[in-house]
This record gives sequence, C-alpha cells and structure tokens, in this order.
Amino acid sequence: MTHTYKITGMTCEGCRSGVEAKLNAVPDVDHVEVDLNNGEAQITMHRHIATQTLQQALPSKYKISETENHAKPKSNVFETSTAETSQSKIQQLKPLFLIFAFLIAAAVLLHKDTWDWQAMMLDFMGLFYIVFSFFKLLDLKGFPASFSMYDPLAKAIPAYGWVYPFIELALGLCFLMRFQIAVALILTLVILGITTIGVTRTLLDKKAITCACLGTALKLPMTEATFIENALMIIMALVMLFI
Repeated sequence: MTHTYKITGMTCEGCRSGVEAKLNAVPDVDHVEVDLNNGEAQITMHRHIATQTLQQALPSKYKISETENHAKPKSNVFETSTAETSQSKIQQLKPLFLIFAFLIAAAVLLHKDTWDWQAMMLDFMGLFYIVFSFFKLLDLKGFPASFSMYDPLAKAIPAYGWVYPFIELALGLCFLMRFQIAVALILTLVILGITTIGVTRTLLDKKAITCACLGTALKLPMTEATFIENALMIIMALVMLFI
C-alpha cells in the first residue's frame, strides 16, 4: 500500500535525501519518494505503519503527518504496463546515457588521428571522474546521505561520503594529466569495487532507491545501468593495468 504524508522542516536537497534515507530504513517500508517543493512523501509499505513510528525515525526538526489521501492498494502500483514502466526508466536514465555518449565521443575525437586506444581509455576515465564529481559537488550536503544508502564504506564511515567527490576529482585529474596512473587505476578498482558490491546488493534486494552517481541534482533510479557503469570502469582499469 502507498500513503502520502506531509513533512515540514525540509529546506534543501540535503534534507530531502536525509528524510528519504531515514524513512527507507524503517522496517516494512518498500520505497520512499520525497517531494521537497510540495513538502510531501509517498511511502510504499508492506503493511500499515503508524505515523508515530515514522516520526520516531526522523530527527525532531521534521514533522510528518498523513494527508487525507488514504492508502492506495499495492496492486494499483503495478497496473501500469511493462512497456510504460520500461519507457519511464529509459527517460529517467536519459541524462546518464547522454553523458556517456559525449564522453565516448570526446575521448575518440581527441585521438582520431592516432587511434591510440590506451590514450582514449585514459581520457574517457579522466573525463568520467571529472564530470561525475562535478554533479556530486553541486549538492555536497545532500550527496553523502544518498550515497550511504548503498555504498558499504559510506554507510560505515559517514565522512567517506563527504570526501568521495574530491577523490573522484583527483582521480580524474590524474588520468587526464597522466600522473601516477598505476595508483589511480588501483584506487579505481578499490573504490568502484566497494560501490559495486553495494549496488549489487541493492539490485538483488530489489530496493527502489535513488542512485547518487550524478549527485542529487538529477534523480536517477538505482538500476542495472548503475552496475554496468561501475563494471565498465573496473574492466577498463584492469585492462590498463595488465595489458
């Protein structure tokens, strides 16, 4: 069933991300989508959860109350056709696909005269990190909460979520400037390997959460595309290290 709640006290994307994270952690909650502009949250749950229970999961600065819209049966959620759902997912992931297309085109055009595939891969990885760190830095306050929902290290060490965008920025510069490439490749395997473990767990658990790969500026769903994105970078790092 899905309930709509009013939430007061939210002032920024960081608040929205924090509220989503706290409510998603409540037992029997399937999915939470918070609308900052309207101050509302749509919560899909296995069984009815008392509003008081939801309030206890939130910091005291936020107040949650159920609207007059009563619960919608869970079956209504799945009345949308599979085709419509797939189309919606593709539309949501359109920014990610466009970014990848531009990065690939840029890496190829930079070396169209020599067709040096190693240089192309290094530039792609460098541009990948630079662009993705940019989106995370747009809302540095909101990113750690979203990232910690699936990254094991960010969940265990909150400070890691704050420094992660800067790690990506540094790695991007290393690849583009050809500085300490071996170290950058090893770090790529480590940090993206950890994130991929969390992404895989989330996909297997079929949890509906927001991917933080492009920060909180663009709300992208956690899908197989996120796994493929990380896996691609890991494969490229392995190729550069051992071939």
